Order: sequence, then structure tokens, then C-alpha cells
Amino acid sequence: MIELTNNPGNLAFIIAKAREYDVQVPAVDEDSGSNPGDDGDIDILAASRDNPARRELVAAIRSLNEDERIELLALMWVGRGDFDATEWSDALSTAADRHDGHEARYLIGTPLLGDYIEDGLDALGIELEPYENE
Repeated sequence: MIELTNNPGNLAFIIAKAREYDVQVPAVDEDSGSNPGDDGDIDILAASRDNPARRELVAAIRSLNEDERIELLALMWVGRGDFDATEWSDALSTAADRHDGHEARYLIGTPLLGDYIEDGLDALGIELEPYENE
């Protein structure tokens, strides 16, 4: 079994926050309600940089050390199907080569990030306890 650098609790938190962020309302949604003027304001707030789910997700990713961020990238790629579990060392090597300090921006821009990370863990045979918001 593969030993991860990342703390399982951190990964569970990132997965939960990524899913929470994924379901946020897009910034522009012309068909969002009966009063587009009022409803548009809510949509803009929901998807802005000040969105609490986005802030928490970015902070969690940025709090990881370099090796943990590289591993998170590799997990996402395995889960997305760019690499399979037998190519784990290649995924890590590629992530290390592409590591540029902007992983948070790249990762939060990936739709289904939480699912991909969880799928990557599953592919590697690693189970996490789900994050429970207290």
C-alpha cells in the first residue's frame, strides 16, 4: 500500500470543501429567478473570491507543504484518469516537474476536484473517513 505524505484529515477537508465549492451558483445566471436584478446580486456574491467555501479551499491547499501539494496534484490526476494507480510514481514526478507554486489556482479551477481526489485515493486503495463539519 502507498504511504501518503498528506494527512488524511486534511485530504478529507479539501475533498469536502472542493465539493461545496463545486455546487456554488455561477456568477452569471440569467435564468436564476423571477427578479433578475435581485437574484443576480446573490449569484455574484455566491461565486466571488470572497466566497467562504472558496476561501477555505484555497487556504487549505496553500497550507500544505510543497510535497503535499505535489501529492495532491498527482492524486487529482490519477482520479481524473490522466494516470492509473500503477503509474503513481510517474504522476508524482510529473506533478513535481509542473509544480510552480500556483497549485491552488489550478486545483480550484478543476471541476469535480473533490471527486477526482477521492477517485485517486480509491484507485490507490486508500480510504478516508469523511470530513464532518462540527
